[in-house]
Amino acid sequence: MKHTYTLSNIDEAAAALWRECRSYPVITLSGGLGAGKTTLVSHLCHTLGITDAVSSPTFALVNEYRLQLEGKELPVFHMDWYRLKNVDEAIDAGMEDHLEQARSGDAICIVEWPEKAARLLRPPYAAVTIDILGDEERELSIQLVDHP
Repeated sequence: MKHTYTLSNIDEAAAALWRECRSYPVITLSGGLGAGKTTLVSHLCHTLGITDAVSSPTFALVNEYRLQLEGKELPVFHMDWYRLKNVDEAIDAGMEDHLEQARSGDAICIVEWPEKAARLLRPPYAAVTIDILGDEERELSIQLVDHP
């Protein structure tokens, strides 16, 4: 799926993203600096009814939000792997544990900069890429990665 959007209709893009990815426990977000990954996560969380303030976890590596979904409260782990040097550092920081919790159905993980520790990703997950088309315009591409 591809979806072109601007800030004026980013909520529509976030809703389309959720419709496409809701059955995937892990959603990865790739794109260059300034592509709007955290902005999209913020709007996705708003779409899901999360009222917590959503901010970039660049320095904390992970922020946790709470989501009510189908009568169940789930943690949403918003991870930013930009500062990670390697997979071992990601494991030491607990990223693998969060991903396992999501795979077991007890959490949702949203990962910015997944390429920094891609070895930790196992299907199923949704790989989302944000391409900058212009100052205001972005294109969202979604690839659903199922079992090999």
